[in-house]
Amino acid sequence: MSSQKICVVGVGYVGYPMALLLAKAGHEVVGVDIDPRVVASINAGKAHLVEPGVDELAAEPEVRARFRGSLTPEPADVFVLAVPTPLKTPRKVAELKMVEAAARSVSPHLRPGNLVVLESTVPPRTCKDVLEPIFKAAGFIPGVNLLLAHCPERVLPGRGLHEIVHNDRIIGGVDDASTEAAAALYVTFVQGELVRTDDVTAEFCKLIENTYRDVNIALANELAQVARTLDVDITRAIGVANRHPRVNILNPGIGVGGHCIPIDPWFIAEVDPESCRLIVAARQINDAQPEVVAGLIRREVRQVPDPQIVCLGATYKADIDDSREAPAHEVVKLLERD
Repeated sequence: MSSQKICVVGVGYVGYPMALLLAKAGHEVVGVDIDPRVVASINAGKAHLVEPGVDELAAEPEVRARFRGSLTPEPADVFVLAVPTPLKTPRKVAELKMVEAAARSVSPHLRPGNLVVLESTVPPRTCKDVLEPIFKAAGFIPGVNLLLAHCPERVLPGRGLHEIVHNDRIIGGVDDASTEAAAALYVTFVQGELVRTDDVTAEFCKLIENTYRDVNIALANELAQVARTLDVDITRAIGVANRHPRVNILNPGIGVGGHCIPIDPWFIAEVDPESCRLIVAARQINDAQPEVVAGLIRREVRQVPDPQIVCLGATYKADIDDSREAPAHEVVKLLERD
C-alpha cells in the first residue's frame, strides 16, 4: 500500500501508539483529540502517556514529520476511531456516545471510497446498528461508497507497541472490499497474522477473549473462598491440581481491573442477557472480590485498636501507570468506611 493520509480520532492508550506506528510506516497521520494538552504534546513530539518506547518513537524525526495533532478531524483517506467505550451503571451496558460523536465528527470529511476503521471495543452489531445509520445520514453507505471495518485493539499496557506490531489482528469488514482495504492498511505496521472475518464476528471475538479470562479468574476466586471454608491452602491446592496435563487454574486475586476484562463481558450480556448466566455470575463473583478481601483484612486486624493499614499497589497490573477499574481502590474505600 502507498502512503495514505490517516486521521486517528482518539489518541489515548490505543490510538496514540497506533498513530505513532502508522507515521513510522510512512503514512501522514493526524491525531485528533478533544484535550488541548494532548494535541499540544503531539505537536511538541512528546508522549502524553507512560508506555515503554513511545517517548523515543514520538521523538524520531521521521515520525514528527508525519504526525501532528488536531482538535478536529479533517479530510483523509482513512479514519480510525479509537475512543473509549466505558460501562454505563447501574444498567451494565456499553456507553457508545463517544463512538457516535467520533463518527459524526468525521462524517463531514468523508469522500467516496474512504475507509473507516473502528478500533474501540464495542458490543456486537455496533458497526451495523450504530455507525452505518450515522454514515448513511451523511450520504455514505458502507459496502457501497464507503469502506467500514472493525479491527479491535489488542493492547496490553506496558507492552503496547510490541503487541500492536506482533500480535495477530482480527480484520472484520462489512463486506469483502472493506476487509481487504483494512488488511492492506494494517499490514503496513503489523507483523502478526491478519485474520479476516466479518464485522459482527470481529466485534464478538474481542469480547470472547476477555470474557474467557474473566470466567477463569472467577473460578479461581470462588475456589479460594471454598478453600478458606475447608481450611485448605489454595495456592498449594491449585499447584497440585495444575499438575494434571489438561488443567490450568489461575491464581485468585483481589478482583479484576483494567479497561477490558471487567467491562467486555457485560457487552456480550447486553445483546443476549437470557443466555449469559455464566458470564453474569463470573462478573458478580469478581466484582465482589474487593469486599471479600476487605473482610479478610478486617478479620486480621480485629484485635488491633485503631489499626493503620498500608496498601501497596494502585494499578490493576504491575509496572504500568494505568489504574482504570483497579480493585485496590475499592478495597481502600471499603476499609476507610470502617
